[in-house]
Amino acid sequence: MLNNILKTSRQVLYPVARTFSRSSNQANVVTETAAEVAAPPATRSPLILPQDYTNCLPVSRSTARQAWIENTDAVAERKVGLIELHPDVFAAQPRVDIIQENVEWQRKYRYVSMAHTKTRAEVRGGGRKPWPQKGGGRARHGSLRSPMLKGGGVVHGPRSPTTHFYMLPFYKRVLGLTSTLSVKLAQDDLHIIENVDIPTGDAEFLKDLIAERNWGPSVLIVDEDHMFPANICQASDDLGYVNLMPTFGLNVYSMLKHDTLVLTVAAVKHLEQRLLYQLNRNDAASKGGKFKLDQV
Repeated sequence: MLNNILKTSRQVLYPVARTFSRSSNQANVVTETAAEVAAPPATRSPLILPQDYTNCLPVSRSTARQAWIENTDAVAERKVGLIELHPDVFAAQPRVDIIQENVEWQRKYRYVSMAHTKTRAEVRGGGRKPWPQKGGGRARHGSLRSPMLKGGGVVHGPRSPTTHFYMLPFYKRVLGLTSTLSVKLAQDDLHIIENVDIPTGDAEFLKDLIAERNWGPSVLIVDEDHMFPANICQASDDLGYVNLMPTFGLNVYSMLKHDTLVLTVAAVKHLEQRLLYQLNRNDAASKGGKFKLDQV
């Protein structure tokens, strides 16, 4: 009988105690929250501590770079407008290792070694046996053209013509162009002009324009069309440090060989269109398939 009364009291009192404790805890939480809200900001502890990025500002990859467009109708410099440059082309990560690989590739793929040595079949003479086989106390030889004798043939020597051609991977060629363009822009060695139409074909005009704009000592002018106007062709013909190039011939070695790179607005748009297509194409792996060696 007593046990039944205790069980009944426990079943009735325990839920009431739990409810009371929960309500009191909630009241404490509400009271503490209200106290924290009412507290002055100086005493409130922040949940997220602020970080100091003064020495390591993150680079925004989505913002476009801007550059001035310069005039070419007069020697005096005049800004005619602004142009936005795509960050994937003109603000890429400067991969100096890829730039160096492109330069080494361009210096070697057109190099042909003409070093040549003659084998024992090509050396003159040696038709008879130099000395008898026995009795002379010397080693046995059958021809003076033997590689062991002076004046004989050469074994495993260089044979001309020997090419040093090899093909750089596709993406390394593309990244070499974007890295070099980005480096030129970051170093203030890239200038953009309206067009290549200059008012005269006199070389002194182009020389004064380059001196006024501080484009020296060597300048590479790039336009979209491979047919340049007659005036700039005539003016640059007598200046050995000024070269003209269309956009389809632009390469890493030429950009680094010249101190200043001058692009027209049409050339900038064409380069962005072509390089962005090459960077985002999905068949890049097959571009170098015909240059791979057969793996037998």
